[in-house]
Amino acid sequence: MTTTPILILSGKGKTGRRVAAQLDQRGVPYRLASRSSERRFDWYDESTWADTLAGVDTAYLAPPVGPTGLTQAGKFIAQARGLRRLVLLSGRGVGSPGRDFAVYDGQLELESVVQASGLDWTIVQPAWFAQNFSEDFLQYHVLADEIRLSTGTGAEAWIDTNDVGDVMTTALLDPAYVGRVLPLSGPRTLTMTEIAAELSAATGRTISYVDLDPEAHVAELLEQGLIREDAEAVRDLFAVIRNHRSEYVSDGVEQVLGRPARDFTDWARETAKTGVWDRTAGTV
Repeated sequence: MTTTPILILSGKGKTGRRVAAQLDQRGVPYRLASRSSERRFDWYDESTWADTLAGVDTAYLAPPVGPTGLTQAGKFIAQARGLRRLVLLSGRGVGSPGRDFAVYDGQLELESVVQASGLDWTIVQPAWFAQNFSEDFLQYHVLADEIRLSTGTGAEAWIDTNDVGDVMTTALLDPAYVGRVLPLSGPRTLTMTEIAAELSAATGRTISYVDLDPEAHVAELLEQGLIREDAEAVRDLFAVIRNHRSEYVSDGVEQVLGRPARDFTDWARETAKTGVWDRTAGTV
């Protein structure tokens, strides 16, 4: 059992929180790094990086969203003195033949930096998180009973973030996964219309899907306060689904954990019980 803390970059994010909880259960020490942590860490303030790295040799890295954030993550890895082991959160399909979407460029470049870093690396490439509907921006769509996105009729193999956290933790602790790329997904693909039906069944309300033109989607994201760079990055990520490039299942969860990935139906049913989609408690 290691006595050196594992560094969790973006430790308050969806995956970082789950990795921290798993390490807690196993009695493994860790250090959360964020702008509000004891040792302040900011991706865009390089003066905070060295202190964050002091006394650690293993890190979990969930990079910030957008091209600029991915560039900063690459700079961080290049300057990570003393680091020996790194597990990177990337995206499913990055670097795959024929998946020539510009949105992958920054992620592919970051993966290349990791692979050339000389570190013992593992890259985990999950599908879109189911928890985007309960812990992130898509929650407000569910509360409004209307999912307004630009995915068309394309499908995605949505994954429970708890499965991702379990895989990440295993990869951090088991040297068998050094030098491996691990694509992860849920057990089946679902279109956004099918997602709306699943969420309708889970909540007992009628939730519909509104298919937006990609540029109309950008306009709505700008109205919601996103900067153009991030709004266009979100549009392009959904374009991968819209263009039917995510309609496949990856078996990484079963390979690493020895059990099937959790199905979206089960996830939605259990999540509804928490009240996260209860409009009497939520704000829309």
